[in-house]
Amino acid sequence: MLIGILQTGQAPDTLRDEMGDYPDFFRELLANRGLQFRSYHVEGMQFPVSVHDCDGWLITGSRHGAYEDHPFIKPLEDFIRKSIAEKVPMVGICFGHQIIAQAMGGKVERFDAGWAVGPTDYDFDGQTIKLNAWHRDQVTEVPDGATVCASNEFCENAALVYGDLAFTVQAHPEFKDEFVDGLLRTRAPGLVPPDVMAAAAAKLGHDNDAAAVADRIADFFKQNRNK
Repeated sequence: MLIGILQTGQAPDTLRDEMGDYPDFFRELLANRGLQFRSYHVEGMQFPVSVHDCDGWLITGSRHGAYEDHPFIKPLEDFIRKSIAEKVPMVGICFGHQIIAQAMGGKVERFDAGWAVGPTDYDFDGQTIKLNAWHRDQVTEVPDGATVCASNEFCENAALVYGDLAFTVQAHPEFKDEFVDGLLRTRAPGLVPPDVMAAAAAKLGHDNDAAAVADRIADFFKQNRNK
């Protein structure tokens, strides 16, 4: 099954050479699960010709806000709506989670309570799942047709499922602790409050449940669907 990775952001220059970029993270996260990948740098306006160019789509994270005025935002929203209308399955992570919700009629905002950074527990349908987070924006209004499937006290709409059409997660199962540590060193200073940075750093270095979410993503893509 061929999955198109729609890249909407990039890892910091100082980390990219050593750790790779966002598509590399997803290839590693979803390895050995019967999926193949092709990348499109949509942030740079490289879009697929058709929503049927791949068997499914995965939208990455980004430092941009879904509500901001960037050239790629509106074409990406159009692509999302067309993909879902034509029943091509789609997964969104962090920014991907947000832009899918916005494209489908939900609302994304900068969250007044601030940042979620580093290892964070979520209630996934009654199961506690720990994933790395890195976000301030949140989905604050869920679009019609979407169901909340994960949440915590800080992030009410932490994962959404749109029937068998889309599955989206606010956290970053693709972010390893080493990359979060790199973000704390390179991107967080002056942006994330020092106490939030310190709390995140103190929680790094323990196992998380990224593999379980990777299984869920792969299973979602490989569902039988009536076209």
